[in-house]
Amino acid sequence: MSNVTIQKRGNFYQYKFEIAKVDGKRKFLSKSGFKTKSEAEREGVIAYNDYLNTGNSFSSSDMSYSDFLDYWLENYCYINLKYHTIEGYSNIIKNHIKPNIGYFRLSQITRATLQEFINNIYVEKGFSKNFLRNILNVLKMSFTYATDVVGFVKENPSLKVRLPKYDIPNEDSVHIFTKEEVKMILNRFQNNHAIYYAFLTEYYTGLRVSEVFGLTWKDIDLENKRLTVNKNVLKKNQKGGTKNRNISGNATTVWYFGTCKTPSSYRTIDIGDTLVNALKEYKKEQEKYKKEYGDSYMKHYAKEVENPYTKKKEIKIVNAYAEIDVTLPEVNLVFLKNNGVFEGTDTCKYPFKVIHYELGIPCRFHDFRDTHATRLIEAGSDIKAVSKRLGHRNIDTTYDIYVRVTEKMETDTVKRFEQFTLNL
Repeated sequence: MSNVTIQKRGNFYQYKFEIAKVDGKRKFLSKSGFKTKSEAEREGVIAYNDYLNTGNSFSSSDMSYSDFLDYWLENYCYINLKYHTIEGYSNIIKNHIKPNIGYFRLSQITRATLQEFINNIYVEKGFSKNFLRNILNVLKMSFTYATDVVGFVKENPSLKVRLPKYDIPNEDSVHIFTKEEVKMILNRFQNNHAIYYAFLTEYYTGLRVSEVFGLTWKDIDLENKRLTVNKNVLKKNQKGGTKNRNISGNATTVWYFGTCKTPSSYRTIDIGDTLVNALKEYKKEQEKYKKEYGDSYMKHYAKEVENPYTKKKEIKIVNAYAEIDVTLPEVNLVFLKNNGVFEGTDTCKYPFKVIHYELGIPCRFHDFRDTHATRLIEAGSDIKAVSKRLGHRNIDTTYDIYVRVTEKMETDTVKRFEQFTLNL
């Protein structure tokens, strides 16, 4: 092609062609490093045609969507997203996207391809609207990266892909505990103090589950009745390991201290006498068990490590029996088994099965948080104060998600209207 000039520069070839003038001066686009003249000509023609079509340089990609998703995970997700979000996206990609459309070339995929994929998943799998929305979110985020960031494709085929219509509204899975239900739950686990006191703390503070199990005794000021949230815990399954829960020295599951969900999640809140007194008793009991177990008591330490993807520093929780000398700083986690073993948020897995099947109470750990927020509003607390206590970005989140209508609130609404109409 006459518009593309091929030149030899040393041992390599270069293509060059003229592009739009800037300030009246001629400008050229060039690239060198080609071993042969024919290779330079071929790449030069591709670059020139793409320049004419798009107004800028563009490198088309023949990679499969499957390979691109691996590229996207490594170059975007691992660097920018939270660990559990990455886990969720990875599972969606592995189990749903790659088997169905991963074999297509990235450049071949159209809006119709993606819409048909979403429709088929909806019809064949019957997933909830929320889960299907997560699948669509992976499609949209990955193709936005492919077009707007790395330029592997020219147009984003996911922009107008829509979820199918769900005629049946999503069932609200939130359950607000009654006082009787809370008593039943606490009574059932009164002999398992790691669970009992974790549930009690959640009920009286409204912390997230990862925040509760990220607490150390340093974070709880029992004298001034205050509790500080400055981290959480997250579980990572190490490469080559399994998802089975292990607590021995060679466990493949490792706990880390993580950053809080949002900047507003970093907070210090007041706690009442009921929780303060309970935690004082629990702390005394924990000290007693340390002495009883002696050298076989499990201790925990903070080890600074480097995240292999982001290259940022992380804090890994390292375990060792008390008889072993460890030079790392010790961390005194709050919710432990009697022998000092820390199981993090896994502590709640079995108890919730018991609550559901034995006590017959619908239950998630987050329901304690929802109940805490709702009871505060029910008692007349200021919505801004509740929002701050929960660590929300703004009060809209508190209104829309966590404040549920209860029988008492409905009754109070009627009473207020009746009192108002009496004055007419």
